[in-house]
Amino acid sequence: MGLPKKIRRSLKQGGAKLAMADAEVSNKRVILKQFVTGFPTEDDMELVTATVRLAVPAGSASVMVKNFYVACDPYMRNRMSEHNDAAYIEQFVPGEVLGIFGVSKVVASGHPDFKAGDLVWGMTGCEEYSVITHPESLFKINHPELPLSYYTGVLGMPGVTAYAGFFDVSKPKKGDYVFVSAASGAVGQLVGQLAKIAGCYVVGSAGSDEKVSLLKTKFGFDDAFNYKKEQDLNATLQRCFPLGIDIYFENVGGAMLDAVLLNMRMHGRIAVCGMISQYNLEKPDGAPNLFCLVAKRIRMEGFMVLDYFNTYTRFEKEMAGYLKEGKIIFVEDVVEGIEKVPAALIGLFSGRNVGKQLVIIAQE
Repeated sequence: MGLPKKIRRSLKQGGAKLAMADAEVSNKRVILKQFVTGFPTEDDMELVTATVRLAVPAGSASVMVKNFYVACDPYMRNRMSEHNDAAYIEQFVPGEVLGIFGVSKVVASGHPDFKAGDLVWGMTGCEEYSVITHPESLFKINHPELPLSYYTGVLGMPGVTAYAGFFDVSKPKKGDYVFVSAASGAVGQLVGQLAKIAGCYVVGSAGSDEKVSLLKTKFGFDDAFNYKKEQDLNATLQRCFPLGIDIYFENVGGAMLDAVLLNMRMHGRIAVCGMISQYNLEKPDGAPNLFCLVAKRIRMEGFMVLDYFNTYTRFEKEMAGYLKEGKIIFVEDVVEGIEKVPAALIGLFSGRNVGKQLVIIAQE
């Protein structure tokens, strides 16, 4: 006597799923061709095609993920250069896939905390499928009702960066005068909005009139300026902050930092998130006005988001609430296709993007 039809169908479907999970598929990936000196180009990266088996080794605690979105972030430029001294982040390896923050779905798992179908975000590979050998670094997505792409930005690494840098490092007080450079980027746009929620007066700088308009009309900045049109940054900051700056959220470095130092108030705070103007220089700019730190008793502190990921659960709940209430608006610059990653990444350093730059690798 044969098995009932319903059971036979279930066994057949289960076998098909197992075969699919263990299938070998094509895997497009972006690798670094060689270490970069100076301004990077698309030719420093290469799109290659490999194959991958949609499974994890028996007994392994790894997970295999399918990547939906990857994030292009300025810090990646530092990883493209060879560092002979201590670097703040591990360099990429020529010939190997770029490490990148992304949003993914688990397709196979040997780890007890993850199962096939889980939506996650965290460090993955710039490729269609990735094996994550240390999945403890991944975060499960708790608000799938919001756009999944937000986990490359406002609900991901840039969001935590903005939140921790502003509240934990800058320690704002209601009424503080806040200046944000690179203010229309993934981090800057959030810092400005968080500052407004905290009751601060906020001014941002950006590199185009379109971005300046965005800061004032969409993100609620009190004022903004196009730094490319300003001949004297010191005079510009004096105009925007006649009483001086309490908090500077530093994303740029160079001439902007030097002008800010002259305009800081006594006991001001500078949170150093990044210095995008310096990443492609073989000889970084100096800061002649650094003695202002002493004269004005300014606290200038660098920070890394990795030190604040342990606060993620609290952050995600709060930020998701702001998004649902309309208190935070997030702008993305989206391109589709893994082959677009090199151009999208390079575009960050000429200000081509408007908002958070991300790339769609696969449709959800």
